[in-house]
Amino acid sequence: MKENKMSKNQSPLWLVFLLAASCGLIAANLYYAQPLAGLIGNSLSMPRSMTGLIVTMTQLGYVIGLLFIVPFSDMAENRLLTGLGLMTAACGLLISALTHHAGLFLFAACLTGFGSVSAQILVPYSASLVPAKEQGRMVGNVMSGLLLGIMAARPLSSLLAQFTGWRSVFLLSAGIMAVIAVLLVYLLPPRNPLKNQSYRSLIASLLPLFIHTPVLKRRAVYQACLFCSFSLFWTVAPMWLEEHYHLTQTGIALFSLAGVGGAAVSPVAGKLADKGYTKPLTLLAFFTASAAFLLSHGILFPTRISLMVFLAAALLLDMAVSGNLVLSQKAIYELGDQTRGRMNGIFMAVFFTGGALGSFLGGWAYAYASWSGASLIGMAMPLIALLYFLTDNGYNHNYKKEIINEQII
Repeated sequence: MKENKMSKNQSPLWLVFLLAASCGLIAANLYYAQPLAGLIGNSLSMPRSMTGLIVTMTQLGYVIGLLFIVPFSDMAENRLLTGLGLMTAACGLLISALTHHAGLFLFAACLTGFGSVSAQILVPYSASLVPAKEQGRMVGNVMSGLLLGIMAARPLSSLLAQFTGWRSVFLLSAGIMAVIAVLLVYLLPPRNPLKNQSYRSLIASLLPLFIHTPVLKRRAVYQACLFCSFSLFWTVAPMWLEEHYHLTQTGIALFSLAGVGGAAVSPVAGKLADKGYTKPLTLLAFFTASAAFLLSHGILFPTRISLMVFLAAALLLDMAVSGNLVLSQKAIYELGDQTRGRMNGIFMAVFFTGGALGSFLGGWAYAYASWSGASLIGMAMPLIALLYFLTDNGYNHNYKKEIINEQII
C-alpha cells in the first residue's frame, strides 16, 4: 500500500476532527428526511402509505453504493473516490430541494444515498493513517463523529424545517457536501491500495466473502434486524407525535434529541467488547430493542407521562442499535486488512437493506394500523435476530484470517 510517511507516523488532531466531522455530516444525509416524511409527502401529494419510500429510496441508494463503490476503495485512490461520491450526493440533495415531482424526488433521494457511501470509505481509510496499535482508537474517534451525525440529523432537520421549510434542509446539505469534497481531496494524505485485482474480480469476491465468513454474515444479519426496527421507529414516530400529541417540528426535534443520548453507549460497548463480553452484550441489544417497542405499544392516550414513556422507548432503541453496531464493527475489522473495504461494504449493505425494509414497512403499517401495527413489526425484528443468534455453534468466533483470504482469491 502506497502511503506517505506522515500518514503512518502521526495523526494530527485536525485530521482526526476533519474525518470525524465529515463522516457525521455525510451520514446525516440518510436521516434528514425521517422526521420530514409527512411534510414532504404532503408537499409532493404522495399517498400516506407511500411516505415510507422517502426514506427507503435513500437507503436503497446507499446499499447500491456500498456494494459497488465501497469495495472499489480496496483498489482506487481513496481521496478522489470520496470526492466523486460527495459531488454525487450534492447533486441528489440539490434536486431534492428544487423538485416538485414525487418521482423525481425519490430518484434524487436514491442518488443522495448512493453518493453518501463516501462515509464508509473514510472509516476504513482512517485506519490506514496510523500504526496497527492505534487503529482501534482512530476508528473509534471517527465512528463517534459518524454516530453523532446520524443521531443529530433528525432534530436538526426538524428545527430547520420549522423555520425555513423542508427544502432548505436539502439545499444547505448540498452546499456542505460540495465544501467537504474540496477539503478532503486537498487536505487528506493519499491512499493508493495495491491494484492486484480487477474491479470485476473485486465485485465477484463479495458473495463468497459473505457466505464463507461466519462472523461477517451473522453480524450483518443481527444489525439488519435491529436497524429495520430502528428505521421503522424513526420513520413513523414523527407522524405519530404530530397526529397523536400535536407536536410541532420543534417539539419533534426536541424528542429526537433522545437519539443523541443513545450514541453515548457506543464507547462503553467498545470497551466491554474488548473484555470479551460481545455475546452477552449482543443478547442485551436484542432484548432492549424489543422491549422498547413493547414499552411504546400500549401508549394509546396522549398524556405527559405517556410521552415520557415514548421518549424512554426511543432512547432504549437507539442505545441497542448503536451499541450493537460498535460490537459488530469491532468483530469485522479484526478479520483482516486486505478485505476491510469489501467487508465493510457488505456489512453496511446488508444492514441498510434491513433499514430500507423497515422504513417501507413502517409507512405501510402506519397507514393501515397506526402505531399499534407498526410497533408489532418493530418488536418482532429483534426477536428474529435472537432466533438466528441461538443457532450459533460458536464456530464463527474462531474463524481464521487465512481462511478468509483463501476464499476471496
